[in-house]
Amino acid sequence: MSTPVRYWIDPLCPFCWVTSLWIREVAPERDLDITWQPISLLVKNELTDDSPWYGVAQWSFGLLRVLESVRAGEGEAAVGDLYLEYGRRIHHDGQSEWPVTEALEAIGLPTSHAAAFDDARWDSELLRRHHEAIALVGNDVGTPIIGIPGNDGTEVGVFGPVIDARPDHYDALALWDATVLLARMPQFFELKRSRTGGVDPGARP
Repeated sequence: MSTPVRYWIDPLCPFCWVTSLWIREVAPERDLDITWQPISLLVKNELTDDSPWYGVAQWSFGLLRVLESVRAGEGEAAVGDLYLEYGRRIHHDGQSEWPVTEALEAIGLPTSHAAAFDDARWDSELLRRHHEAIALVGNDVGTPIIGIPGNDGTEVGVFGPVIDARPDHYDALALWDATVLLARMPQFFELKRSRTGGVDPGARP
């Protein structure tokens, strides 16, 4: 029986992207059924228009709206496909603020979903899912956030793991097993060290 996993993403976050590539690699080995959920750094960090990150975070919020339109119209698998295309462009190709129709076309999804980018009617669903992540792990965290069934079947969550490059396959599996162990341990809340290097997204998937 597969393990349901909820993985919260903001397309803008490079750490979220690298960790998403790791969990995609792990998924078939550990029989994970991943659904990709929205969390907005614009909302989470309460960015205002005087922040240097406001413009790109607002643009990423539009990308999240499109993901919700795709979820409603095309299903969960298409959400994962579109996030993958977002990440290729942002974190491998160095593109910023491109027309979302280009990403939709690239993976064969209807470009009509691009209308959601500026449509605030998607915000209630987007923010509902966003706040589910905060309720699961608390407010003093960032992205990524992962939710899995706990020992009693109730969902438990953690912020992270935050990695700046994908580990090799053996270590990738070991990291997943360790993450599950810690997430299911109610006494555990933090394990951290300072980062010394940049983010290496690796080969373009």
